[in-house]
Amino acid sequence: MFCKGLPPSIDKDATILILGSMPGVASLHAQQYYAHPMNRFWKVMAAILDETLPESYEKKKAMLLRHHIALWDSIVECEREGSLDSAIRKEVGADIEKLLVHYPKIQRICCNGGKSFAALKKHNKALLKRENLAIHALPSTSPANARWRLPLLIDTWKAALT
Repeated sequence: MFCKGLPPSIDKDATILILGSMPGVASLHAQQYYAHPMNRFWKVMAAILDETLPESYEKKKAMLLRHHIALWDSIVECEREGSLDSAIRKEVGADIEKLLVHYPKIQRICCNGGKSFAALKKHNKALLKRENLAIHALPSTSPANARWRLPLLIDTWKAALT
């Protein structure tokens, strides 16, 4: 099945960019990042930011933007059956370099999972050489990554974001 990703959630004050790989079926259907109820992304972010987890998607995005955190994906289009990153085929990478031209305050990129990091490296090689940009490969918050318990995810993500 053909999958087209979501637009970035970003503003001019963003200093951190969190990249997923490609939204899963639930997220694409809802047109919301991390919409699957078992994905721990929003819980991890609320804990790190010391905020109460907002109920609405708009308030969740606003919470991140208040803390200068933007969201997007390393892949903007692909073919995939289901939601697993391992099923991604014919990927088209996001032009992160072009995004950074428009949002020059971004100093840190955090990849949510191995596929996100692999796609970033594949499609945006020049970013890896930039000395003014920190890039972190982080464990996925997906429910498919069950071996990483919530407290360990929070600690690992917090170290990269702060």
